[in-house]
Amino acid sequence: MLAARRAGGRALIVVLVLIVAAFILGPLIWLAAHAFATEWRYPNLLPSGLTLDWWRTVFADPGLFSSMRNSLFFAPVTVVVSAIVCLPAAYAFSRFDFPGRRFFLVGLFATNAFPKMGLFVSMATIFYGLNLMETTLGIVIVHVIGTVVFMTWIPAAAFSAVPRSLEEAARDAGAGKIRVFLTVTLPMALPGILVAAVMSFLASFDEAQGTYLVGAPSYMTMPTEMYSLVLNYPTQVAAVFAILLSIPSVVLLLLTRKYIMGGQLAEGFQIR
Repeated sequence: MLAARRAGGRALIVVLVLIVAAFILGPLIWLAAHAFATEWRYPNLLPSGLTLDWWRTVFADPGLFSSMRNSLFFAPVTVVVSAIVCLPAAYAFSRFDFPGRRFFLVGLFATNAFPKMGLFVSMATIFYGLNLMETTLGIVIVHVIGTVVFMTWIPAAAFSAVPRSLEEAARDAGAGKIRVFLTVTLPMALPGILVAAVMSFLASFDEAQGTYLVGAPSYMTMPTEMYSLVLNYPTQVAAVFAILLSIPSVVLLLLTRKYIMGGQLAEGFQIR
């Protein structure tokens, strides 16, 4: 009886693992199959043939290639600008107790607590007055708004996790405040900052609504270009583009998985 229960439990685990794997890998396999298929329509179980023509179409089309270039430009710029703006605020939240601190911490989530399209429409009204529509600066501002919560909360928690005793010991040894920060505080908080940078990069890379509203048609990124791909191109071209869109996310998550799985991401939202 006990052996039967164990066998049943193992079989259930295997079934659940297969279901999860199908849920995660199924869409990627579907995309990969269509990206190389000459034609694949229901009820055919297999594609009619294999080809690389759809990949050539993507890289040869100036509009599609331009959108890839724009995405790879705006995402790193957003991370840098977000770090310059948010990291000092994160350090202040972690090290100082000032009036309204908790209110401002909770307020950081306000940009993600409501549908973003309403926020973007309101911003567009202001952007028209400031001549920021269809400009690089306007798009960067939209992207930075989506990264503020990541680049502030997670580094703030990382700074808070640095023991004050180590900083005090460095000061007792004669190090100044800047040297203590650069040699003690920053290196120990760096994993959390790295996680925040990765999450900010992905948030910027995948941002579509605000970019389309503020930047189109002068600036089209990969997520915004997907709209026209779905309407105007064969399914295979959209599959190729979707794979290219997912590559940076997969690579960055694999490179930083030990920090994300190690708890820095979860700890980033536990700051008091």
